[in-house]
Amino acid sequence: MAKQKTDPNYKVIAENRRARYDYAIEDDLECGILLQGSEVKSLREKNAQITESYAAVEDGELWLVNSYIAPYAQAKTWGHEERRRRKLLVSRKELARLWKATQREGMTLVPLVLYFNHRGIAKIKIGIAKGKKAHDKRAAEAKRDWGRQKQRLLRDNG
Repeated sequence: MAKQKTDPNYKVIAENRRARYDYAIEDDLECGILLQGSEVKSLREKNAQITESYAAVEDGELWLVNSYIAPYAQAKTWGHEERRRRKLLVSRKELARLWKATQREGMTLVPLVLYFNHRGIAKIKIGIAKGKKAHDKRAAEAKRDWGRQKQRLLRDNG
Protein backbone atom coordinates (compact mmCIF):
# COMPACT_ATOMS: atom_id res chain seq x y z
CA MET A 1 0.00 0.00 0.00
CA ALA A 2 2.95 2.35 0.60
CA LYS A 3 3.88 1.98 -3.07
CA GLN A 4 0.48 3.32 -4.13
CA LYS A 5 0.87 6.51 -2.11
CA THR A 6 4.25 7.31 -3.66
CA ASP A 7 3.14 6.39 -7.20
CA PRO A 8 2.37 9.56 -9.21
CA ASN A 9 -0.39 7.81 -11.24
CA TYR A 10 -2.31 6.60 -8.15
CA LYS A 11 -5.03 9.18 -7.43
CA VAL A 12 -8.03 8.87 -5.14
CA ILE A 13 -11.11 10.33 -6.82
CA ALA A 14 -13.80 9.75 -4.20
CA GLU A 15 -13.85 8.05 -0.82
CA ASN A 16 -16.78 6.78 1.22
CA ARG A 17 -15.52 7.47 4.73
CA ARG A 18 -18.99 7.07 6.21
CA ALA A 19 -19.04 3.38 5.16
CA ARG A 20 -16.52 2.36 7.82
CA TYR A 21 -18.67 4.06 10.46
CA ASP A 22 -22.00 2.59 9.32
CA TYR A 23 -20.77 -0.90 8.38
CA ALA A 24 -18.41 -3.54 9.69
CA ILE A 25 -16.27 -4.29 6.62
CA GLU A 26 -15.43 -8.01 6.48
CA ASP A 27 -13.61 -8.16 3.15
CA ASP A 28 -12.86 -5.90 0.19
CA LEU A 29 -12.36 -6.38 -3.53
CA GLU A 30 -10.95 -4.25 -6.34
CA CYS A 31 -13.25 -3.98 -9.38
CA GLY A 32 -12.98 -2.38 -12.79
CA ILE A 33 -15.74 -0.03 -14.00
CA LEU A 34 -17.32 0.19 -17.44
CA LEU A 35 -17.26 3.94 -18.19
CA GLN A 36 -17.98 6.29 -21.08
CA GLY A 37 -15.34 8.74 -22.30
CA SER A 38 -16.93 11.82 -20.76
CA GLU A 39 -17.15 9.98 -17.41
CA VAL A 40 -13.40 9.30 -17.42
CA LYS A 41 -12.68 12.95 -18.22
CA SER A 42 -14.91 14.04 -15.35
CA LEU A 43 -13.20 11.57 -13.00
CA ARG A 44 -9.80 13.01 -13.92
CA GLU A 45 -11.12 16.33 -12.55
CA LYS A 46 -12.24 14.49 -9.34
CA ASN A 47 -15.92 15.21 -9.93
CA ALA A 48 -17.49 12.09 -8.42
CA GLN A 49 -19.35 10.99 -5.33
CA ILE A 50 -19.94 7.45 -4.02
CA THR A 51 -21.37 8.14 -0.56
CA GLU A 52 -25.00 7.22 -1.36
CA SER A 53 -24.15 4.40 -3.75
CA TYR A 54 -24.12 0.63 -3.35
CA ALA A 55 -23.28 -2.42 -5.44
CA ALA A 56 -25.71 -5.18 -6.34
CA VAL A 57 -25.51 -8.55 -8.10
CA GLU A 58 -28.36 -8.77 -10.64
CA ASP A 59 -28.80 -11.31 -13.46
CA GLY A 60 -25.26 -12.63 -13.04
CA GLU A 61 -23.66 -9.16 -13.30
CA LEU A 62 -22.32 -6.72 -10.71
CA TRP A 63 -23.70 -3.16 -10.87
CA LEU A 64 -22.78 0.09 -9.14
CA VAL A 65 -26.07 1.85 -8.37
CA ASN A 66 -26.67 5.54 -7.55
CA SER A 67 -23.08 6.74 -7.90
CA TYR A 68 -22.67 10.31 -9.12
CA ILE A 69 -20.20 11.43 -11.79
CA ALA A 70 -20.62 15.11 -12.68
CA PRO A 71 -21.19 15.98 -16.33
CA TYR A 72 -18.06 16.95 -18.23
CA ALA A 73 -18.41 20.56 -19.44
CA GLN A 74 -16.64 20.08 -22.80
CA ALA A 75 -18.78 17.02 -23.71
CA LYS A 76 -22.03 18.84 -24.39
CA THR A 77 -23.21 16.73 -27.34
CA TRP A 78 -21.99 13.30 -26.19
CA GLY A 79 -22.29 13.68 -22.43
CA HIS A 80 -23.38 11.04 -19.96
CA GLU A 81 -26.19 10.50 -17.47
CA GLU A 82 -24.93 11.45 -14.00
CA ARG A 83 -26.56 8.74 -11.88
CA ARG A 84 -26.73 5.84 -14.32
CA ARG A 85 -26.06 2.25 -13.26
CA ARG A 86 -22.48 1.30 -14.09
CA LYS A 87 -21.34 -2.25 -14.67
CA LEU A 88 -18.48 -3.44 -12.46
CA LEU A 89 -15.96 -5.89 -13.86
CA VAL A 90 -15.01 -8.91 -11.73
CA SER A 91 -14.16 -12.53 -12.45
CA ARG A 92 -16.89 -15.19 -12.34
CA LYS A 93 -15.35 -16.70 -9.21
CA GLU A 94 -15.40 -13.35 -7.39
CA LEU A 95 -18.94 -12.66 -8.61
CA ALA A 96 -20.13 -15.98 -7.20
CA ARG A 97 -18.47 -15.19 -3.87
CA LEU A 98 -20.11 -11.74 -3.76
CA TRP A 99 -23.51 -13.19 -4.64
CA LYS A 100 -23.16 -15.77 -1.86
CA ALA A 101 -22.17 -13.06 0.63
CA THR A 102 -25.17 -10.86 -0.19
CA GLN A 103 -27.56 -13.79 0.25
CA ARG A 104 -26.52 -14.12 3.89
CA GLU A 105 -28.44 -12.11 6.47
CA GLY A 106 -27.52 -8.42 6.64
CA MET A 107 -24.60 -8.47 4.19
CA THR A 108 -24.31 -5.73 1.57
CA LEU A 109 -21.78 -4.48 -0.98
CA VAL A 110 -20.54 -0.96 -0.18
CA PRO A 111 -18.16 1.08 -2.37
CA LEU A 112 -15.21 2.29 -0.29
CA VAL A 113 -12.82 4.11 -2.65
CA LEU A 114 -12.94 5.20 -6.30
CA TYR A 115 -9.43 5.76 -7.69
CA PHE A 116 -7.03 5.58 -10.62
CA ASN A 117 -4.52 2.75 -10.15
CA HIS A 118 -0.79 2.90 -10.93
CA ARG A 119 -1.56 2.31 -14.64
CA GLY A 120 -4.06 5.18 -14.75
CA ILE A 121 -7.14 2.92 -14.97
CA ALA A 122 -10.26 3.77 -12.94
CA LYS A 123 -10.97 1.17 -10.24
CA ILE A 124 -13.37 0.93 -7.32
CA LYS A 125 -12.85 -0.92 -4.06
CA ILE A 126 -16.01 -2.71 -2.91
CA GLY A 127 -16.42 -3.86 0.69
CA ILE A 128 -18.49 -6.84 1.79
CA ALA A 129 -20.10 -5.37 4.87
CA LYS A 130 -22.59 -5.98 7.63
CA GLY A 131 -24.61 -3.04 8.97
CA LYS A 132 -23.71 -1.85 12.47
CA LYS A 133 -26.33 -1.30 15.15
CA ALA A 134 -26.42 1.95 17.16
CA HIS A 135 -24.69 0.38 20.18
CA ASP A 136 -21.87 -0.94 17.94
CA LYS A 137 -21.30 2.59 16.60
CA ARG A 138 -21.21 4.01 20.13
CA ALA A 139 -18.74 1.35 21.25
CA ALA A 140 -16.45 2.06 18.28
CA GLU A 141 -16.64 5.79 18.97
CA ALA A 142 -15.82 5.30 22.68
CA LYS A 143 -12.85 3.07 21.78
CA ARG A 144 -11.54 5.69 19.31
CA ASP A 145 -11.95 8.49 21.88
CA TRP A 146 -10.13 6.46 24.53
CA GLY A 147 -7.28 5.81 22.09
CA ARG A 148 -6.91 9.54 21.45
CA GLN A 149 -7.03 10.35 25.15
CA LYS A 150 -4.43 7.67 25.88
CA GLN A 151 -2.10 9.12 23.22
CA ARG A 152 -2.51 12.60 24.74
CA LEU A 153 -1.71 11.29 28.22
CA LEU A 154 1.37 9.43 26.99
CA ARG A 155 2.57 12.47 25.05
CA ASP A 156 2.06 14.87 28.00
CA ASN A 157 3.62 12.60 30.64
CA GLY A 158 6.41 11.27 28.43
